[in-house]
Amino acid sequence: MLSVYNKYYKAMFNVSFRIVNNHELAEDIMQESFLNAFDKLDSFSGNVTFGAWLKRIVINKSITELHKTNKYKIESLDDNFDTSEEITSTDLNLTNEKVEYVLQKLNELKPNYKVIFTLFYIEGYDTEEISEILKITENNCRTMLSRAKESLKNKLLTNELQR
Repeated sequence: MLSVYNKYYKAMFNVSFRIVNNHELAEDIMQESFLNAFDKLDSFSGNVTFGAWLKRIVINKSITELHKTNKYKIESLDDNFDTSEEITSTDLNLTNEKVEYVLQKLNELKPNYKVIFTLFYIEGYDTEEISEILKITENNCRTMLSRAKESLKNKLLTNELQR
C-alpha cells in the first residue's frame, strides 16, 4: 500500500489543489481519497488504471468540498448554448515563463469555471466525462467550458494591455 501511495500522492494532491486552491484542504482530500480507495479496493473493476480510478475519487471529493463551502455552484446554461460552437484547444501561446502567470489567472476565474477548465484542459477529461462528474448536461458543460476559456482569455489580454 505504501508503494501505491508513494507512486500517486503528488499527482493526486496536485489534482485536488488545482480544484480547491487550498494547500491544507487539498492534502486532506488527497489523504481521504487514498483511505477511501483502499477501503473500496474490492469495488475496483480494473476497467481503467488504478491511477485514473483514484483521480476520479480525488476530483469527486474536491468538488464535494467546494459544494460544502458554497464556493461552487453550477447553474443551468442549456437555454443559452450555441450548439454550432466547437470546443477546441486554447488559442493561447504559452511558454514556460508564462505558465505560472496563466495559473495565477486561472485561479482568478469563478470556481465553477476553474473546475471545468481544469478538468478539460489540465486533467484531460472530455465534456461527456465532465458532465457526468459534475452532474450537469453535456450542453451546459460545453457552454461553461466556452465561457471559462473566454473569461481566462480576457483576463490574460486585459493584463497584457495594462503592461
